[in-house]
Amino acid sequence: MFSERLGANETRCQQDFHGLSVSKRLVRSVSQKLRKKNNRSSEEDDDDDVNGVSLKCLTLYGRGGGCKVGAYISDEFGDSSNRRRSSSGEEGKGYKPVCGPQDSAVVDCFSYGVRDRFWRRHHRKNSELDELIITNNKMHIFLPDDILEMCLVRLPLTSLMNARLVCKKWRSLTTTPRFLQMRREGLYQNPWLFLFGAVKDGFCSGEIHALDVSQNQWHRIDSSFLRGRFLFSVAGVQDDIFIVGGCSSLTNFGKVDRSSFKTHRGVLSFSPLTKSWRKIPSMKYGRSLPILGVFEVSLDFPSCQSHQSRQDRRFPRSRIGGVSDVYEDPHKLSMRRHCRSTFNETEASSLPSRKAHKFLRQKSDLSSSKSSGRRFLLIAVGGLGSWDDPLDSGEIYDSVSNKWTEIPRLPFDFGVACSGVVCGKMFYVYSETDKLAAYDVERGFWITIQATPIPPRVHEYYPKLVSSNGRLFMLSVSWCEGDGQIGRRNKAVRKLWELDLMYLTWTEVSVHPDAPMDWNAVFVADKNMIFGVEMFKIFGQVLDFFTVCDVSDMANWNHISRNHVTHELDGSSCATKSVAVLHL
Repeated sequence: MFSERLGANETRCQQDFHGLSVSKRLVRSVSQKLRKKNNRSSEEDDDDDVNGVSLKCLTLYGRGGGCKVGAYISDEFGDSSNRRRSSSGEEGKGYKPVCGPQDSAVVDCFSYGVRDRFWRRHHRKNSELDELIITNNKMHIFLPDDILEMCLVRLPLTSLMNARLVCKKWRSLTTTPRFLQMRREGLYQNPWLFLFGAVKDGFCSGEIHALDVSQNQWHRIDSSFLRGRFLFSVAGVQDDIFIVGGCSSLTNFGKVDRSSFKTHRGVLSFSPLTKSWRKIPSMKYGRSLPILGVFEVSLDFPSCQSHQSRQDRRFPRSRIGGVSDVYEDPHKLSMRRHCRSTFNETEASSLPSRKAHKFLRQKSDLSSSKSSGRRFLLIAVGGLGSWDDPLDSGEIYDSVSNKWTEIPRLPFDFGVACSGVVCGKMFYVYSETDKLAAYDVERGFWITIQATPIPPRVHEYYPKLVSSNGRLFMLSVSWCEGDGQIGRRNKAVRKLWELDLMYLTWTEVSVHPDAPMDWNAVFVADKNMIFGVEMFKIFGQVLDFFTVCDVSDMANWNHISRNHVTHELDGSSCATKSVAVLHL
C-alpha cells in the first residue's frame, strides 16, 4: 500500500512539474514579446522626445484594478517640477508583477490615434515657430540694397554714424560715392558748424568741435594730426573741409609760441561723412591765416593760368608800408626764405605718417572727382609769410588738375587783406584800409570797386564779408551815439551791411543783438543762413555765443548755443579759432 501511494505521488509531482515547466515557457515567451514591444516603444518615445513630447505608460499591476498612465511634457520648457509624476510606484510596493519576476513591462494604454493627435498638435506649434524665425531671417538677409540705401540715406548724420557700426555691409554701403551723391542731392541734410583751433592748457589739442544745429548737440572729434598747428584757415568744399596753411612752434611743440615758429604750406582735407583725411598738394608759399574762397565750376571750365610776369614769379612780394619795388628785396631774402620753407616742408613730408589717421590716395580722389562731374576751385590770398610779414600774392587750386597755380597780386596800395568771400563768379576781398577788390575767376584779373558810402567802423575790429544767395554782406563794429538821447553813453554795436552790386552802395540792414566783445568774431554763411561765432574771456572764463540769422528776416538773430563748448578752453582759443559750415 505504501509503495502504491509513493508511486502515485511521484506521478502527480511529475505531472505538476510538467505543467509548471509549460507555464514557465509560456511566461518566458510572453516576457520576450514584451521586451521587444518595450524596445519599440522606447524608440518611439525617443522620437517623441525630439519633437518636444514624451509619452510613457506606467507598469501594469494585477492588484488595484486597471492601469495607471502618466504623460508629461519634456524638458523643452526647462522646468522639471511641471512634470506629472504618478504615485503608482508607491502604491505598487509589495505587489508582484504579472509578467515574470522584476519585469516592469511598459504598455501603451492610449486609445488608437490619441497619441498621434497629441504629437501633431505640438509639432504644428513648433513648426509654425520655426517658419516664423526662418521668415524673419530671410527678410533680414535678403533685403535689397536699394531699399537699404533708401532707408539709410534718410538718417541724420549722428544716426548714420551709429548705423555704420552695425555691420561691415552697412558701413561699405554708406561710404560709396553713389550713396554720398544721393545724400547730397536729397533733402535730408542739416547744417553743421565745425570749430577748429581749440587750445587747452597752452597746447593746441587739435580737437574739432562739431555742432548739429538742428539738434543743438555738440560732438567732439579727435584729430592728432592737427595737434600743435595753429593760425590756419578752413573752408567748406562740398562735403569736405580744407585746412590751409598755419604755423607750428619749433621750440615748444604743441604750444602757441610765435617766438620761433614754422609756417606751413601743406593742405589737408577732412571728410566728416567718412571721418577720413587726405593730403592735398602743398601751396607754393607758406601762409598763416590766408583768405580763402571756393568756386564751383563745370568740367569744361578753362584751366587757371597765371597772369604774372616773370619778375613777379620769383618770390612773394610783401607789403609793409609803401616800399618801392626797386628796393623791396635787394638781397633776395624772400628767395632764401622760400627755399628754406621748401626744404622744411620736404623734410617734414619725409617723416613717417602717423598711424592714427588713414590718408586716401590723391589719384583715387582725382578720378572720383572726374567721374562724378564735380569740380571746384580753391583760392588762397594774402595771409602772413614765413617772417610774419603780410603777403599780397595769391594761389588757386584746381581739383581736376590737382595742383596750385599762382594768380595776379592784389591791386597796388590795396593794403593788408583782412576778409574775403566768393559771391557769384567774383572773389571779393576787403582790406584793413577799407578798400574793396574783386577777382574775376573767368578772366583772371583783379577789379577795384569804389563803393559808397564806406560803412563806419571801429578800427580795432576788422570787418567780415559773407555771401548768401548771391547777396554780399559785411559785418562791422561801429559806435552808436546813444540813440539820440542826451547824456546817454555811447556803445559799440555790430551792424550788418549789404552791398548793392548794381549801384555799388552799402545799406544797413540789421543790428546784431550781442555786444561786440570778440574782436576776432567769425561769420560764415550757408544757403540762406548766416552763422556767427563769438568767443571772449571774462572773469577768468571763456564764453561763447553762437547766433544765426535768416536773410529773409534779417531783423531777427537767434541764439543756437551758448557756453557749451568753451568752458575747457584757454583764452588764446579766441584768436586761433576758425569755423566752417557744411550741410550733412
